[in-house]
Amino acid sequence: MSPSRSLSSYYTPRSPSSRRPSHVSIPRLRDAIHRIDSKMASLMSEKHELESYLEQAVRLQSPVLRIPSELLGSIFVISVFGMGDDNPVMVSTLMLVCRYWADVVLDTPILFSKISVSPHDSIDKARRKLARSKSCPLDISINFGPRMEYTSRITEHVMHAMDLIRPALWRTRSFSLSVPNRPQAHAALARCQEEAPLLETLSIQIYHSMQEDHYSSPHLPLFKGHTPRLTSCSLTSFIFGWDLRLVSRLRVLKLGGYFNGYAPSSSTLLGILAQCPDLEELTLRNMSDVDSDPCYRAVVEDLELLPISKVIRLPRLTKVTFYYSGNVFTRTIMRQISLPNLESLEMCYLENVSQVLQLLYEQALTRLPLKYLRIESCLFNELKFVNLLRRLPSLATLDLVDTEDASSSFLKALSSPQSWVCPRLETVVFDGCTSFDWDSLRTFVESRLPANSYPQYQSIEAFRSRNIAVASSSASACARRRPIVRSASHAVLPGPKRIRSMDVTRCNQISKEMVQWLRMYVPQVKCEAAKGLWGETFA
Repeated sequence: MSPSRSLSSYYTPRSPSSRRPSHVSIPRLRDAIHRIDSKMASLMSEKHELESYLEQAVRLQSPVLRIPSELLGSIFVISVFGMGDDNPVMVSTLMLVCRYWADVVLDTPILFSKISVSPHDSIDKARRKLARSKSCPLDISINFGPRMEYTSRITEHVMHAMDLIRPALWRTRSFSLSVPNRPQAHAALARCQEEAPLLETLSIQIYHSMQEDHYSSPHLPLFKGHTPRLTSCSLTSFIFGWDLRLVSRLRVLKLGGYFNGYAPSSSTLLGILAQCPDLEELTLRNMSDVDSDPCYRAVVEDLELLPISKVIRLPRLTKVTFYYSGNVFTRTIMRQISLPNLESLEMCYLENVSQVLQLLYEQALTRLPLKYLRIESCLFNELKFVNLLRRLPSLATLDLVDTEDASSSFLKALSSPQSWVCPRLETVVFDGCTSFDWDSLRTFVESRLPANSYPQYQSIEAFRSRNIAVASSSASACARRRPIVRSASHAVLPGPKRIRSMDVTRCNQISKEMVQWLRMYVPQVKCEAAKGLWGETFA
């Protein structure tokens, strides 16, 4: 209907004076309404089309969509792998944003380089990632945990996973295998008969190693003995005959879970260490049967009386952990190696470690930049321990867990202002240590407060005596002494660092009020709240 055309051509209204019914053309009115609706629909369609064009034009102005696809792919890689374990971005989430992002993800093969097969990650998903990763280096993980009730199914899944991954072993950068028992591990590793020129990290963990499964034997050597880039090796209960081709030229060596006579001898381990001059981290866990034989103890003790023929020097070794690895075995290893750059040492469940402390003291006479020391459930001579601490000026963290030999005299040695012991100490842990009393702990904390807490003195004893003297003297005498004291304060050497963190968990001699006092001078205090008594936990 044109604008000039009025409705009178379709409908003539009835005048009030007229008594005859007006003639109304109903079909013509309906046709007019239909034509108007059609025009409105076409206009709305045109409007929606223009709105979509406008939205697309606005979206194209976004800086994200103007980033080149290669740079956007690098951002995706950082988001997926560079965020660590704290809220990583999932690849599937990126693909759901838009079609452009999905195309960029598919054109970035490194996003699919981390392949995992587990009860939560299916083989189909691994096959899809393997195809999308193209030819980039892979990080492969097969983890089925310690569950034993579905042994046959786990074995089947492990075999299928290894058959899938086997053609890609030539571009595998890291390989991790975790299965319940040795037969499953040996059956899976039997597929690893191709060379691995890019393999850098190898981890094999067998959870149930105490069972009678000695009838199975691995197919050696793994990867045809060709792993030129292997630098990190972590083996738990895996019997590989101590083949030096697998554990040479390493930077990280972790061995654990060797029982029933499968643990390596001290000479075997020293031979391995001799092949790893660039070793940076050494961990020995759960190898107690190495010195359970009395004959072995007698032979080793006789050897300790002999002079050391050749010391293995490990200049890059910075972290050493001995966890339930046998006291005699640990002493033998520590006696034969030199650790000029050791920064972290853990000794747990080793019975009496006094001789090990003596070996460390002899090492500290030349160089021992130890920063972290942990002793758990061990016995030691307190005098030897204090002598060692006197030779560790760089020690920043001291962990003593369930050690009854850490008495009050030990804390008094750390509180002496004559010669500060461990002046850089900032974190102390006395978890389960009940041999020291509250007064010695309080003196230890007070003696290491900053200089502005006691502006004219370096020790709490001098500060307390100063308060008594000031209370009994006159104001004029104090005024006369003030410039003398200020001039002497400039000659005082700087004291130790303030204690920043302290753990007194399971210290029954420390009450709630004592913990509250500690929290006034120590920023972080951790303790265990007694149920029904305190009602809160200090952390």
